[in-house]
Amino acid sequence: MHTIPTIYGELAVPSLPVAGQDQRYAVRRIYCTGKNYLAHVREMNGDVNEPPFFFQKPADAIVQSGATVPYPPATRDFHYEAELVIAIGRRGADIPRESALDHVYGYALGLDLTRRDLQNLCAAKQLPWEAGKAFDHSAPVGAIRPVDNGGHPLDRRISLTQNGVVRQDAALADMIWDVPAIIARLSQSCELYPGDLIFTGTPEGVGPAQRGDELAASVEGLPELTVRIA
Repeated sequence: MHTIPTIYGELAVPSLPVAGQDQRYAVRRIYCTGKNYLAHVREMNGDVNEPPFFFQKPADAIVQSGATVPYPPATRDFHYEAELVIAIGRRGADIPRESALDHVYGYALGLDLTRRDLQNLCAAKQLPWEAGKAFDHSAPVGAIRPVDNGGHPLDRRISLTQNGVVRQDAALADMIWDVPAIIARLSQSCELYPGDLIFTGTPEGVGPAQRGDELAASVEGLPELTVRIA
């Protein structure tokens, strides 16, 4: 974390390490893609005919790899969701799909930690998802691998283990909206800037995390993301 002075004292600026570099990636916003894998929509008893959509988490919900995540309050159903994360490196609005990858700085692994009981309650009442998705420590993200040092890992698999047991394992190619489509669609409603992170959605296999669990997300070629639940 970097700090900047304010009238209230020092303010922490969320940031992430960049693999192979001393500099860090300052985080501006966190966008998340919901319902982007059909198998996950089915396991959540969702409507497979509804398209994916976007929601946000606060930037200060960032947790770095290797950290301990406190079990959150106000829930009895705390879930993990492993995701590929896009780090934006070039400003753009109404970005054409054909040039969307030019706006990618790099990729990382993320966990969209979720208070599932609160999310379901909000959904049932047609309320926003913030109570279930946008709480403290809800966005663990690993180190970012720049595109110029690893390319676009879009033909690989994403997996998550819980205490060494594989819980999620799917092809990134199974996304309903692929990475170019996600960037193009999001940029139609929000101008994207360097510092923006985009979670791309989770595949099937989500489930509850318990106190003491070790969670590890991986994609070949990206720095592994590991956290422990306090």
